[in-house]
Amino acid sequence: MAKNYCYSVNLSEKAEELLKQGEYLGEGHNGVVFLLPDNNVMKIFKSKDVLSDESSILYRTRKSKYFPHIVEVGDYYIIREYVEGKRLDKYLKQNSLNIKLSENLFDLIEEFSRLHFKRKDLRCKDIFVRSDMSLMIIDPKNNYDKEVNYPRHLMKGLSKAGVLEDFLNVVKQKDKKKYRLWKSKINKYLKYHIK
Repeated sequence: MAKNYCYSVNLSEKAEELLKQGEYLGEGHNGVVFLLPDNNVMKIFKSKDVLSDESSILYRTRKSKYFPHIVEVGDYYIIREYVEGKRLDKYLKQNSLNIKLSENLFDLIEEFSRLHFKRKDLRCKDIFVRSDMSLMIIDPKNNYDKEVNYPRHLMKGLSKAGVLEDFLNVVKQKDKKKYRLWKSKINKYLKYHIK
């Protein structure tokens, strides 16, 4: 659970007016998030470095259907499109991992290659599942800096939810080479890191 911090930030006049009418959504390790009346969100960051990384990734992925669009960036805040849906980890507690969702997860990782990400991984809690099974990403980080060549955190989360084999079966149908690589790497990882 995140600690509560006091935030001080200089906002544009428009952003300040929107925030006054905003609804608190939550706080994470990197900042606090508010839903604004125009159906965007404002994320206020603790660190300019994290703000810079996230805004840079969102700017570079602006043509991708998987990432929210930036509306405004300030010294310590971003206003971006609101992402509807349910976090993947919470979704899997109430629903099964069907073929369409598995294929969409695979296509998402493929998109990371198209975007030239070095880090081809993300956590289940950073993926939102929409009602039509399409996916959106929140809180992207280190995608162009940190090297991770397979979706370790994603598969670790799928393993925890008991659906990793279902996902890997779809990967096998789509790309046997990736299936062998990912299965080998995640099996080694789970063997030594999960007890």
